[in-house]
Amino acid sequence: MPRVNRTAVLSLLIVSSSVFLLFQLYYYRKYVSKVSYNVCKQQKTLRKNNREMQKAHKSTVKNFLALAQRFRLPVFLVDTAALTLLSQDALRQHDWLVRELHCSFLCTGRPITSFALHANQWKYNSGFLLAAEQKGFELLEFRGEDPRLASLDTLSGEEIPLHFLFRLHGYIIQVVFLYERSGNYLWHGALRLRGNMNRNFAPFKQLDYGRDAGVYDRPDLVLTVLDGLDVRVPRNISRFLSEQRHARFLECRYRDARNFLQLYPEDSSPAAVDFRRKVKSLLHLATQTLARLNIPFWLSSGTCLGWFRQCSIISYSRDVDIGIFVVDFRSDIITAFTEAGLTLKHKFGKVEDSLELSFLNDDVKLDIFFFYEEGDIVWNGGTQAKSGRKFKYIFPRFSLCWAELLELKVRVPCETLDYLMANYGASWSVPVRTWDWKSSPSNVQENGVWPLAEWAELIQVY
Repeated sequence: MPRVNRTAVLSLLIVSSSVFLLFQLYYYRKYVSKVSYNVCKQQKTLRKNNREMQKAHKSTVKNFLALAQRFRLPVFLVDTAALTLLSQDALRQHDWLVRELHCSFLCTGRPITSFALHANQWKYNSGFLLAAEQKGFELLEFRGEDPRLASLDTLSGEEIPLHFLFRLHGYIIQVVFLYERSGNYLWHGALRLRGNMNRNFAPFKQLDYGRDAGVYDRPDLVLTVLDGLDVRVPRNISRFLSEQRHARFLECRYRDARNFLQLYPEDSSPAAVDFRRKVKSLLHLATQTLARLNIPFWLSSGTCLGWFRQCSIISYSRDVDIGIFVVDFRSDIITAFTEAGLTLKHKFGKVEDSLELSFLNDDVKLDIFFFYEEGDIVWNGGTQAKSGRKFKYIFPRFSLCWAELLELKVRVPCETLDYLMANYGASWSVPVRTWDWKSSPSNVQENGVWPLAEWAELIQVY
């Protein structure tokens, strides 16, 4: 067998390796370096574009705030993206390009920045609008009826400013007008495009405010410096953002209520007037008590029907009905109500099943129904004290909105009509003075009987 020439083999390996290295070098210079060059070029272009966009955005906000300060309009920041960044200390998270431009909070990546203004601090000023125009701003103004002038006697006809949209350099400044309502809260209207309005003026789907009317507690404001600009912001940002997520407001249907009352005139007897006074006092007390416990509630049964149907209460109902999701139950709720001056009338069921509480105040009963979530339905229970029979009232799932009743800010099911039709059927708009809670509701079902041995614990009447 011939011996292998080591020198020849080594020479062959050296030549092969050299050829391979030369090929790699050629490939890198011809292809990889070209791709890398293009990537770097694209990145530089992107950074340049981002810088220009951030610069334009900040310039728009700066120009608007300068105008607001010049005309003494104390706007405050309500932009959810900017406030979220501020609450999370975005300097640790935001893109370095934004930080480099000192626009860490107001330049959110969205083409919109939202501010709010207390409407009582706005007087229609042609000088302000002219100065905005001279700065290059385009304006789209939204107006709507003043709900504060609406009542069962007078339907609002006066229009008020609801939203201003200022556009400059392709960026939008939204100004939300907040109006004080009789329930000691702030309200803004919905933003509705009319037929002759420019639907391409702004990315309307991205607006934080205006899809629906909304309400807020009056925020405590502080003046701070954001990205080198003096800006007012809510002191408690987390609370404000939480309010914003659940701010949807339903206005009372005054026109429908007036039509209803023309068919079925409201009881104006001294007893009915006195009852409405007592109900307002009781609702106010319940609202304060449950707010201290951080327990949300909504108007239910006949009280909800009265708000929806006639913008008032049903004088012959003789009680107040509210609902609470059982997951929000707190063990100190009874103590809280008794300390507020109410008397416990009965306690039925248990937290796990068909819980119901009833209190008495000044001869008016407050019924608290606890609701259980189960699949695509929710339900509350009822108990007949003398027999131990259980009943179940089934509703489609619903979300909660704010409303106003008797000058009080309260919650109602957003899907109010579905809620009431489940309870009262298609004839909900016709008054029924004779009502059997065990058989009259459209959604009532038999739900068994409480074991006799548990009556002492589950059926307590005082």
